[in-house]
Amino acid sequence: MGVDPSTRRRATPFVVPVAALRKTAGTTRHEHRQGVIDDLASIGVHVTEGEPVTVDLILASYPGGITAEGTVTAPWEGECRRCGGPAAGTAVAQVRERYAPAGGTEGDEEAYPLTGDELDLEPLARDAVLLELPLAPLCRAECLGLCPQCGTNWNEAPCTCRPAGDPRWAALDSLRDR
Repeated sequence: MGVDPSTRRRATPFVVPVAALRKTAGTTRHEHRQGVIDDLASIGVHVTEGEPVTVDLILASYPGGITAEGTVTAPWEGECRRCGGPAAGTAVAQVRERYAPAGGTEGDEEAYPLTGDELDLEPLARDAVLLELPLAPLCRAECLGLCPQCGTNWNEAPCTCRPAGDPRWAALDSLRDR
């Protein structure tokens, strides 16, 4: 009899066989994986549609589990918070995480689950990218933004609006205008 397709584990580029790695504590292996992860987005910024997330890690076994240390990178795009134009960049996250067998390590709630002889790097990659996406993306660091009075994009042209006065000094401003 064959295996029921509904119970088979979904094959992704982020699933890594680790049986050989787990045999001897202290064994290390380099893993470089790439794949598209859907729905990686935060408010106003998202991973570029169809672009791969890259995971570059050193896996090391220790008694009871595996550590994963390295980088996770992904291209992102969004809307500039100052001028409203397009913004883009690359999220680069440094990671150092543990994988432990589910129920095998009492109280190790911070470790990712290690299921049998396979390690799924997708949850680690997802978490790392989401935490690294900018909260306030900018089209460039020196973006000048928009004029709050007329809406002119100061990156493209200056405007002739007079700077808004501080209402705390309004009484003195009236003396200056005489």
